[in-house]
Amino acid sequence: MTTPDLEERARPAAHRRDDRASRRGSHALRWWVLAVLGIAQLMVVLDATVVNIALPYAQRALDFSNTDRQWVVTGYALAFGSLLLLGGRLSDLFGRRTTFIVGLIGFAAASAIGGAATGFDMLVAARVAQGAFAALLAPAALSLLTVTFTEPSERAKAFGIFGAVAGAGGALGLLLGGALTEWMSWRWVMYVNLIFAAIALVGAVTLLARHVSNERPKIDVPGTVAVSAALFGIVYGFSNAENHGWSNGVTLGFLIGGVALLGVFAWIESRVKNPLLPLRIVLDRTRGGSYLTIFVMGIGMFAIFLFLTYYLELTLHYSPIVTGVAFLPMVAALVAASTTTPSLLLPKLGPKLVVSGGFLIAAVGMALLTRIGLHTGYASHILPALVLLGIGLGAAMSTAFQSATAGVHHDDAGVASAMVNTSQQVGGSIGTAALSTIAASAASSYLTHRQASPLNVAQSLIESYTTSFWWGAGIFLVGAVVMLALMPNTAPAPAEGEPVLVH
Repeated sequence: MTTPDLEERARPAAHRRDDRASRRGSHALRWWVLAVLGIAQLMVVLDATVVNIALPYAQRALDFSNTDRQWVVTGYALAFGSLLLLGGRLSDLFGRRTTFIVGLIGFAAASAIGGAATGFDMLVAARVAQGAFAALLAPAALSLLTVTFTEPSERAKAFGIFGAVAGAGGALGLLLGGALTEWMSWRWVMYVNLIFAAIALVGAVTLLARHVSNERPKIDVPGTVAVSAALFGIVYGFSNAENHGWSNGVTLGFLIGGVALLGVFAWIESRVKNPLLPLRIVLDRTRGGSYLTIFVMGIGMFAIFLFLTYYLELTLHYSPIVTGVAFLPMVAALVAASTTTPSLLLPKLGPKLVVSGGFLIAAVGMALLTRIGLHTGYASHILPALVLLGIGLGAAMSTAFQSATAGVHHDDAGVASAMVNTSQQVGGSIGTAALSTIAASAASSYLTHRQASPLNVAQSLIESYTTSFWWGAGIFLVGAVVMLALMPNTAPAPAEGEPVLVH
């Protein structure tokens, strides 16, 4: 295997000129590649929260019910979560550049349709299409990063920046969603994706290297069907539990069926010649620990964004824009931790200690949020918690992103990257359902022996928020203990670089 720089020097000058158009993504342009990938990742991550702010406005404009409203969020989550592993493997088989570009164009087109929606059905169809194309785009972006940055110090810096974008995107989505909805229209939370996609598309076409392969792509059809159905069942089961409870027959049926199909999928992957997800990807302790880290973060971060947003808007009466601004200290702390931890702390402490320490700091931050009340001061009660959460989650996330693709062969980079998004998506679905149920139960318990006066109702909401924050702190604490036991403390090895075309 040759590196781009050595290969370029070894070949005749005429050959270098002849195929320069096919040799995009050279080593010299790698930081521009990172910028393109970061823009695409930001677009996908923003979309998970930016729509939530605008949803009530879209509901009034298109006149659909509260029951229907959940499908605008669930439709995206179902398509995204169930197709991620397929999207990751397609990027390995047909080329990361091609898959990335198709994902960008498709996501932009779906966003345009969603922004122009004239009814509920059209909006939900656009959201499902967004999720499907995001399942192509997200793994391709991370796998491109994986095979572009293989030198350890640069890899740490690149993954730190990418992790900062991934972690901060959710909070920035709240701010952007509030600004667009308040100053323009709910439709612009969809249309804004066209701007991101256009910039990333120009960069992708200009900078990214074309796929090189001498093998005919082979898709593991039985494995694809099994895992897509399994992930669909799990995500839908938890979404249904949020609205219909855990004892609901549909909830239980989908959850049990999803788990059973995961077992079938593992059995298939251990026997087929060209598995969708080679088991070596997840059985490696460094990568497996990283996927579990991202899964735990997906559960815990839900408590921050959803319940703290509710508290700021419903209890403290912040506007959507002010609510978004209130999260900016967390974003700043997360970006600072993500960009410094991989190069400063990770080489000295190792992934086990960095991830576990990050979880412990995040647990303290979450516990501080349990002090909120009906008339809490932002600077005294919320700001310190957000800063600690940003530091802890930034350190853990950037380390997990880098370790999740450690040592993978370039042919497996796409599906290894897809596991990152799958872990995050399933974790978020579990967090949505479980913590919403816990919060609702806490509010009901508070009102059981009290009169439903306005003051008691308001206090019951505080009880629901603080209970969720305690659970979030416990989840992060368990994550720290599990990582201490599971994750090895050796520095993550770089992935194999992308092969180049040889004449």
